[in-house]
Amino acid sequence: MKNKSPLSQIYLDANATTPVLPQAAEAALNSMKVLFGNPSSSHITGLKAKDLMEQTRINAKKVIGADTGKVIFTSGATEGIQTAIISALVEAKKQIEADKLSATPPCYSLLYGATEHKAVPESLKHWNKILGINAEIKAIPVDTLGNLDKQFIAKEAPNALMICTMAVNNETGVFQDLAELDKVIRSANNDIFWMVDCVQALGKTSLNLANTTIDYAPFSGHKLYAPKGIGFVYIRQSAPFTPIIAGGGQESGLRSGTENLPGMAAINVIFEMLLNQQDSAFADIDILRGYQAQLVDTLRAVFPEVVFNHNFENSVPTTLNFAIAGFSSKEIMDLFDAANIRVSSGSACSSKVTRSFVLDAMGLPAWQSESAIRMSFGPAMTQAQVDEACARITSAAKALTHSCMILDSGEINEKQPLDGLVQLRSGSNCTWVYADQQSKQAFIIDPLPEINDRLDTLLQCQQLELVAIIDTHGHADHQSGRTFLADKHLPTQQTDALGWPQDCQQFSQLQYINIGKQWLVKVATPGHTDDSMSLLLCNPFDNEQDISQQCQFAFCGDTILMGSLGRTNFDSSSAASMFLSLKKLHSLIGDQTLICASHDYNNEFTTHLSAECARNLLLANTLNGSLNLTQFKVQKAQLDSHLCDQSGSEIMCGALTESQLTGQPIVEYNHQSLNDALQQENVTLIDIREPHEYALQHTEDSSENVPLTRLVQFIQQQQTQKHHKWVLVCRSGSRSLVAAQAMYRLGFDNVAHLKGGYALSS
Repeated sequence: MKNKSPLSQIYLDANATTPVLPQAAEAALNSMKVLFGNPSSSHITGLKAKDLMEQTRINAKKVIGADTGKVIFTSGATEGIQTAIISALVEAKKQIEADKLSATPPCYSLLYGATEHKAVPESLKHWNKILGINAEIKAIPVDTLGNLDKQFIAKEAPNALMICTMAVNNETGVFQDLAELDKVIRSANNDIFWMVDCVQALGKTSLNLANTTIDYAPFSGHKLYAPKGIGFVYIRQSAPFTPIIAGGGQESGLRSGTENLPGMAAINVIFEMLLNQQDSAFADIDILRGYQAQLVDTLRAVFPEVVFNHNFENSVPTTLNFAIAGFSSKEIMDLFDAANIRVSSGSACSSKVTRSFVLDAMGLPAWQSESAIRMSFGPAMTQAQVDEACARITSAAKALTHSCMILDSGEINEKQPLDGLVQLRSGSNCTWVYADQQSKQAFIIDPLPEINDRLDTLLQCQQLELVAIIDTHGHADHQSGRTFLADKHLPTQQTDALGWPQDCQQFSQLQYINIGKQWLVKVATPGHTDDSMSLLLCNPFDNEQDISQQCQFAFCGDTILMGSLGRTNFDSSSAASMFLSLKKLHSLIGDQTLICASHDYNNEFTTHLSAECARNLLLANTLNGSLNLTQFKVQKAQLDSHLCDQSGSEIMCGALTESQLTGQPIVEYNHQSLNDALQQENVTLIDIREPHEYALQHTEDSSENVPLTRLVQFIQQQQTQKHHKWVLVCRSGSRSLVAAQAMYRLGFDNVAHLKGGYALSS
């Protein structure tokens, strides 16, 4: 099972790592074949190896402008950072011991830039504790451009033992004025130890360390076309040094262990290219600026809502950090990956997609931090590669019309028709869109302001008539996007405060509106808040006893959450009302109607009462009559008491406990075992990538495309096929796993997924 006609890779994640240049790889291979001797050996083979090592050291000094001081080869930047911090703090501890004898010993601190790579503050914390220094660790603030606060440094440096800054930031490419920092630091404290992380500076900006008072500067080869496992650290002549690896005395006793000669041979090729521009594969700064400008112009052309998270004037030309309004970083990463463009979200040193602490420190809006994409290239980039990257970015943007995520009037007929339910999310918050393709009518439940443009585009692209836009309750944790959409699409509609149309119909005691041939029924379910209601999408029914047989979806807001019940400790909450509402809902929707909540804290998509009762004893005992109202109120208060451990900066609308949210064991296929199963068994392959991803990378298999945003609709449609063999597949295997776990929990007992996804199908 392979992707059809895979596109060539466009690699734009050089700040994470780079490919090894062919010339560097050849030099490494040659050293393994010819110069394989131990540099510590005194025979000719060893002497030749030692000569290569020393030539590499000489070139390293030339590249960084360090005619004095030491260059020690390491395994990479992290080792260099440890070397610097340990060396500085071991020496600083001597001063601390001497100061203890004074009448008023000073309160010491350790300073680091707030946008520093996590390796630095984490190492400071670690060795500060291990060495028993116990200094206060302080982050140096930055301004909106990412520049370090020099006034803060001037104020704090006099009592600081060490200061750690970056030459170039790995997420934004922002560079610091090292000469200006030098003046500020030394004016405040001539004895403070200063480390500068130079990992992202090599080959992208000029360095002349001999003209500074920088004590330590770590470098890493794999950020500039050398192999992983080779790096070096510069140590100023007067700076103290403590070896962190003892043993055979290699590197003149400074760093023991047999030297990585193939790595040195490779990185020496990089040094020679940096030193001899005419014979180099590296472009100069002006050419790199031109490449950056071309990428910027393309992004602005195809994504008019793009915002760049840094100023180009104080950042290197090889890094772009941007966010696109209305799109999460994961959506853009998945889109680009489908087009075989490699980018990352913020720092690639952590695979988990979260907010960028770098952009947070710069004071950028939360949405930019959450949606940040880093696009980076190295100085070996070529014009042909930039041209292809821009063409591929353009085609990727066009593919979004398949999902109606952007409008393109010329290709609107290529969209995937929407017929049924779509789940859109911003963080853990959910918005639900239901469209009836035959009548071209739609409604929206719990609209989020962050995705207003997405919702508006979807309605226009699918040419849908919006019948209603409704909140299930007044939300405490976010604003509703209802007013914006209602003003545009339903300007004359009269509604209540939550958007329920006054022009509705009545059946017995229930109000409803028509959506195509179906009914959307309003049910008051107070408890989480006093205005909470549930909305039931049903086929028309003759009496209330038939609702559970005719109901497809129950939009319950925060009354019932996956793994919990909505909290009832707001001022407008009532546990007693929730008790009655739960019983009322059960009588109407039964055990199997799919519940669509306003929050999905654990990527479970949907649930039903049968699945919830199996893991939520409070709910189960409420519905089976084992609990009376008083007992429910006591146990509900106990459940809500868990909220204090989970809230953080987000208002949680229900308490989740680990025992309630254990993942389900899912059968995992590799590509060989899946191919065998497809040949021998009655297996249905479901590709859960979004339509734009599917459009960019069609596959040779006969998979059906069920986008993850439409998984809940698929689950509802397949209620009679719960024992069928379903195998889910996505790009990397992460989405397919959580989707398979959700289906398994709802009774699909023969569901599996492809581990590693299409990414491993070469």
